[in-house]
Parts: sequence; structure tokens; C-alpha cells
Amino acid sequence: MTTVVECSSVDEALLLRSLLDDCGIASFVPDELSVTYRGQTGGIRLQVAEEDLEEAKRILEEAKG
Repeated sequence: MTTVVECSSVDEALLLRSLLDDCGIASFVPDELSVTYRGQTGGIRLQVAEEDLEEAKRILEEAKG
């Protein structure tokens, strides 16, 4: 897995994960539980398989616009 984007909150990461999942790209938020426990914000990684990286970046960029 490789990080496609770092989010400012768990909620943002989960929203983007849902978007990628809807587009057929499996994604993972490895910091989801540890961040909630520690109460940290920022630097929440959203990861995808290496072969899905470019497509995931494209999808997330289009979602911004």
C-alpha cells in the first residue's frame, strides 16, 4: 500500500475512502483507530495499492474541482 493523500481528519479520510471505494478502488486508512484513540488530527493517511495510485490521484483531484 502507498499513501495517496494525507487528510486533516479521520472524517475526511473516511469520506475520500468511500469515494474511491465507489469508483472501484480499494483503499485503507491505517491511522483510523490509533488517531481516534490519541485524539490527534492531521496527517491521516489514505492508502491504495501501488497499481491504483495514479487513478486514485485522478479521482481525488476531480473531486476537488
